[in-house]
Amino acid sequence: MTFPKEYKVLRNNEFSQNEYAIVPIRFEDRYDIMQWRNEQIYHLRQAEPLTKEAQDRYFKNIVSQLFDQDQPNQILFSYLKDGACIGYGGLVHINWIDKHAEISFIMKTELEKEEFKTHWGIYLDLIEQVAFPELKLHKIFTYAFDIRPHLYDVLEEKHYSQEAVLKEHCLFEGKYIDVIIHSKFITPISIREVSYSDLDFTYLLSNDPLTRTNSYNSEAIPFKNHEKWFQSKLKNTNALYFIGQFNRQPAAFIRIDLSEKENIIGITLHKDFRGKGLSSTYLKTTIKEFKQLYPNRIITAYIKDENIPSIKTFEKAGFHFKENCIVEGSSSKRYTI
Repeated sequence: MTFPKEYKVLRNNEFSQNEYAIVPIRFEDRYDIMQWRNEQIYHLRQAEPLTKEAQDRYFKNIVSQLFDQDQPNQILFSYLKDGACIGYGGLVHINWIDKHAEISFIMKTELEKEEFKTHWGIYLDLIEQVAFPELKLHKIFTYAFDIRPHLYDVLEEKHYSQEAVLKEHCLFEGKYIDVIIHSKFITPISIREVSYSDLDFTYLLSNDPLTRTNSYNSEAIPFKNHEKWFQSKLKNTNALYFIGQFNRQPAAFIRIDLSEKENIIGITLHKDFRGKGLSSTYLKTTIKEFKQLYPNRIITAYIKDENIPSIKTFEKAGFHFKENCIVEGSSSKRYTI
């Protein structure tokens, strides 16, 4: 038996970040999932170990029905690395009226000790792509027994807020324990780290006529050149690259190139999002992320004299004029924060 490769309720069905992806749950992954659930039963709402027979029935009678439903109560994914399943999860207990859902995720058991934070972080980025731009949910949340505090660190780093503590809510190994709920609400404006899937978007931005006019190199950029540059930047540890999102759709590309001499920032906004005052907000959010990593470093921006809108944007974001200068033959201004 195989499952369809698409959920009817989703426009996009595969979500990726570098070598990682989530795809509609695959029938062939069912026994791996069963094994992981049985090994990690201590933190799951699962009364007893699963058997192959029970797992087959569940997949054939329950999971297989989700693909064609207009409003399924859960949407499940296989979590892959280079095509191999190393976890699974999804959005469960979906409330289509109030537009919220619970996040579910478990990873291959041997990854729990050393790679827990890594995989939870990647998975949250991926499942948010499903919850917000795809399904337009208002809120997603985790419901977790208070026995894995390292999970809360990951959630808070990804800007989830502790919403509630259900005191002595579950009986665990003979004693009552709390349940902690962390939530995240849809926000129109956000940033995320860039990934290879952003190649086409960043290429489109790089060859926008206004972008080329305001750049120090105004020549059009061939796709092969951009791809080579983009791949090198993804591997560059002396750079920070972000995608600015509006309602979880890509709207801007923000970059900071790091060096001992100075840290140079730049931003490119998609033409459909200009005139909304978004650039300064994306800059402020990026600076906040930067300062958490490098609290004592100064950020520098070089702007052509004639690019008045960009000058106003950087001033609105808190940058201060330092000096007039010449950059690659163009009269420019140097701003810092």
